[in-house]
Amino acid sequence: MGRKSSQLSIPEIESRIYTVRNDKVMLDSDLAELYGVSTKQLNQQVKRHLGRFPKDFMFRLDKEEYSSLRSQFVTSKQGRGGRRFSPYVFTEHGAIMLASVLNSERAVETSILVVRAFVRFREMFSGHKEITRKLTELEKRLAGPVAHSLLWEQLESILIRASIETLR
Repeated sequence: MGRKSSQLSIPEIESRIYTVRNDKVMLDSDLAELYGVSTKQLNQQVKRHLGRFPKDFMFRLDKEEYSSLRSQFVTSKQGRGGRRFSPYVFTEHGAIMLASVLNSERAVETSILVVRAFVRFREMFSGHKEITRKLTELEKRLAGPVAHSLLWEQLESILIRASIETLR
């Protein structure tokens, strides 16, 4: 049911992290694929252990959120074989808890990669906050046509430094 966890890459997992309700989350179907189980099996285990999944670990998307996410990726046709219910999404903590309720070696191994992807995603996001803060600061200091040119020079410098820091 998919590849071994050793064949997964952190960027591949990062591409499955979405922002919903200001939380970084992963879809139940993506986590099921990564953990090597069906979405149905994953959700059955969650229902058996609901006490381990408070609202800050997992929640169901409403119709509008699901529709918005569906526009970002390809899903099965709604008529036949599609989902009957909006999916659950899991925060970083929920994804880790899933590994414990699935209780398989692959789930544990994959959860380590999932955690690393969330951490890397968070680090990249915090870098953007710093860039935004510095740009706002520069805009306040500079004004006029010359300012535009200087602003882009400064932005380029900031982005280069941020990229180097991310790679370290």
